[in-house]
Amino acid sequence: MSHQMSNKKLQKIMTQPINLIFRFFTNKSRVQLWLYEQPDLRIEGRIMGFDEYMNMVLDDAEEIQLKKNTRVFVGRILLKGENISLIMSTGSTNTAE
Repeated sequence: MSHQMSNKKLQKIMTQPINLIFRFFTNKSRVQLWLYEQPDLRIEGRIMGFDEYMNMVLDDAEEIQLKKNTRVFVGRILLKGENISLIMSTGSTNTAE
């Protein structure tokens, strides 16, 4: 019985990846995306939409070149999910809309 009890506790604290992405989307959080096999390039923007393959539409997107320490505004983009290795919030939200 204690094994069942510990499983229930574990289920309550586990966050599904899709739920975290949805939270970034609904809060209009600005996120930074690390790209697969491109460690010197990051993408920042707000998630406007996504699908089950983690393809994402980002608004106000910027390309960040880490070696050159530059940012290039690219606007609204579609990023294929197979290129994404990490998604994290930058801590910035948009409350104006």
